[in-house]
Amino acid sequence: MGGAPTAAARALGFAGLIPFVAAAVGAWVLPSAAADAARVALVAYGATIASFLGGIHWGFAMRRDVAPTPLLAWGVVPSLVAWGALLLPAAAGALVLAAVLVACYLRDRSVFPREGAGAWLALRTPLTAVATAACVASALAP
Repeated sequence: MGGAPTAAARALGFAGLIPFVAAAVGAWVLPSAAADAARVALVAYGATIASFLGGIHWGFAMRRDVAPTPLLAWGVVPSLVAWGALLLPAAAGALVLAAVLVACYLRDRSVFPREGAGAWLALRTPLTAVATAACVASALAP
């Protein structure tokens, strides 16, 4: 049903880490104003990714004649929390996004296998680890 990640999916997934890593490094090495901008960019990008991760659950729900409410409900939770993170100071927002990314991963560990997409967790694991680490590193930058 869900298949396994292709080489293209893996390449695109890891390419999607570039903004996380670049912004986290920028938060540490750039002058103050630019470092702040890097943090804001990381939070904005992280919010986009969190929304994408929630949207996957709507995709699962849409495959059914009657969409399960838990899939639909979880599908909007990351977006709503990420929106709230955008309203916080960037360091706090980055920590909220780190928590959202971990929550999405933990939820997906139970949902993906049931939806026939368990093979995708092998890709999600390193992507989530790096993205989460980048959010935390950005939040801890001076």
